Amino acid sequence: MDARWWAVVVLAALPSLGAGGDTPEALPESWTQLWFFRFLVNAAGYASFMVPGYLMVQYFRRKNYLETGRGLCFPLVKTCVFGNEPKASDEVPLTSRTEPAETTPTWQALKLLFCAAGLQVSYLTWGVLQERVMTRSYGATATSPGERFTDSQFLVLMNRVLALIVAGLYCVLCKQPRHGAPMYRYSFASLSNVLSSWCQYEALKFVSFPTQVLAKASKVIPVMLMGKLVSRRSYEHWEYLTAGLISVGVSMFLLSSGPEPRSSPATTLSGLILLAGYIAFDSFTSNWQDALFAYKMSSVQMMFGVNLFSCLFTVGSLLEQGALLEGTRFMGRHSEFAAHALLLSICSACGQLFIFYTIGQFGAAVFTIIMTLRQAFAILLSCLLYGHTVTVVGGLGVAVVFAALLLRVYARGRLKQRGKKAVPVESPVQKV
Repeated sequence: MDARWWAVVVLAALPSLGAGGDTPEALPESWTQLWFFRFLVNAAGYASFMVPGYLMVQYFRRKNYLETGRGLCFPLVKTCVFGNEPKASDEVPLTSRTEPAETTPTWQALKLLFCAAGLQVSYLTWGVLQERVMTRSYGATATSPGERFTDSQFLVLMNRVLALIVAGLYCVLCKQPRHGAPMYRYSFASLSNVLSSWCQYEALKFVSFPTQVLAKASKVIPVMLMGKLVSRRSYEHWEYLTAGLISVGVSMFLLSSGPEPRSSPATTLSGLILLAGYIAFDSFTSNWQDALFAYKMSSVQMMFGVNLFSCLFTVGSLLEQGALLEGTRFMGRHSEFAAHALLLSICSACGQLFIFYTIGQFGAAVFTIIMTLRQAFAILLSCLLYGHTVTVVGGLGVAVVFAALLLRVYARGRLKQRGKKAVPVESPVQKV
């Protein structure tokens, strides 16, 4: 049997990997509802924009349009294809840390508390709503089971539209560096970001929220493997130690989790594949954004550019599939879903702003500690609200994972104090 047909058979079977042996509550009604088919359809929709756009960029470059072009379209083509080199007088100094006028310990402690509270509230609320939207029914009554929202791409669009508006307003109201990056370069990070977000939402149909959080926390393992194989990068002993501890902790949690309630999805092969896709696409997004920062842009400009293309991709794909109207109708039928989607988008946009502010004020190490604690709180909150069962061994595995993450932050900080070069930290520009 051909390998591709075998892959389809495996995906259709969806064998349960959960310790409790439960299968997902709602299996696809037909092969067109399989996540793999919908992923291909979405990718084809994005390609219908990416491929013509790429060919146009190559055409303008071959024609040397920057030197020979004229007319009303010249400024637009120049901005999208070639970019603008910032002048020295237009540049706004960008520093990794903003030195405030008030440097008293009390003021710094209040700002740190504000940043920590903002990040925790934004992303804990986002996590709870994310699980509610993707795993629970709307409109359920005594005689009707209600209906579930199934289009992850529509939810991605909702998040990106509000993030685009927030970033645009921020850029207008606050002075930003002169923009120099060709606009088309944002499309690559945008495409990978949309795909990673889609995989993240879709995975909740097949895995529990605590499993998803631990998968995100263990992203350091594939990043190290990729650096070793592709970049021939060397790592310190403590990095191998912490990566091993993370692997052990995740394995303890997955292999010892208790039986899930019927309303909660079991961990399946499809869920693990989607989580792997999320990690892969998200890693590409961070690396591509790091390269774009060579143009001396601000983080909010990056946020605006990525979300602009994300909106174009998702709107175009939804229109091609005829799903935009269906998503809007679902919002009209269920006002509770509309409220949840709006609050989810607000938390996503505000969370990104808190990321920028926290890193600018206190650095990446403090931000990493806050977000690590947020992941631990998210697991606890999800278990309390949605009844996920975690055994003693599974809880110990969670503790091992987060202890290893905090150990990495501590070791990296000590190396920085000693003047040694640490492994670069991934850019946390676009997290959701």
